[in-house]
Amino acid sequence: MIDKHESITAKICSFVRAYHSIYSHEKIFDDSLAYDLLSQHEYLKVGQLIEHNFDVEKYDENYVFNRALIDDTVNKFLSPIPLSRIRYTEDSLNAYAKEGPVQYVLLGAGLDTFAFRNTNLNIEIYELDHPDTGYYKKEKIKSLEWVVPKNVHFVPIDFNTQSIEEVLSNSSFDPNKRTFFSILGVTYYLSLEVFSKTIETLSSITQNESVIVFDYPDDTTFTSDENSDVTLLHQMTELLGEKMVHGYKFREIEKCFKNYKGRVLEHLTPEDINQKYFQNRHDGMQAYANVHLVKGIIEK
Repeated sequence: MIDKHESITAKICSFVRAYHSIYSHEKIFDDSLAYDLLSQHEYLKVGQLIEHNFDVEKYDENYVFNRALIDDTVNKFLSPIPLSRIRYTEDSLNAYAKEGPVQYVLLGAGLDTFAFRNTNLNIEIYELDHPDTGYYKKEKIKSLEWVVPKNVHFVPIDFNTQSIEEVLSNSSFDPNKRTFFSILGVTYYLSLEVFSKTIETLSSITQNESVIVFDYPDDTTFTSDENSDVTLLHQMTELLGEKMVHGYKFREIEKCFKNYKGRVLEHLTPEDINQKYFQNRHDGMQAYANVHLVKGIIEK
């Protein structure tokens, strides 16, 4: 279902959060720990990848990327989606947690740092990711001498061979508690059938209500102008071996939730995202014309 094992785009998203935190004077989302967790070596490596137009064959361990040559690409092309979706997700989670204790399940957690920025002990955190990715992350945490909070749980899963229900049932996850799921940067690679199956799976895991937040590309993804940012994003992910396979219509999203006794709580169109996060900026950053944010709920 979801496999971010050794995902280059996941590292690019972490780079973007670090870069934005370090250099932006108009922060959409301030991930002060992203650089440390990514590490200087990986940060410089990704920066060089961007400068070389994502050609992995041009990597030179002795070369340091030129910030002036990537700034426009990072701000206008790479940053809008990762920054807006993580800001939206964490704002939604923190608002939901004000209503009482909640379990936060990150599907394909990657190098997410919420577990170490969070101060609300009413949020029990479950990071699900490929075993190798989890090991890689835990080794970095160990090298940084970070203390893993007691409310944080790393749950290894091979999404290709194991079910979410299976691995969570073998952890301390409680199906009777309210749960908040995040599925970020994943729907781009899922067919509608697989996405619908994902919603079905999440709805079956809990006996209490669950909220699901995700971003998705709409059906204009493969029909945009040749030189549009949308098309360039599609081409970039294909170049990196992570080809997008589907764009959704919003009514298809609504139907997925209705099929499992759920509903959409909030739908942010590109225009809504632009209004909410990208107004009056001086770096040229704006929302992607084809990417939406959705918060849905499965009620029991």
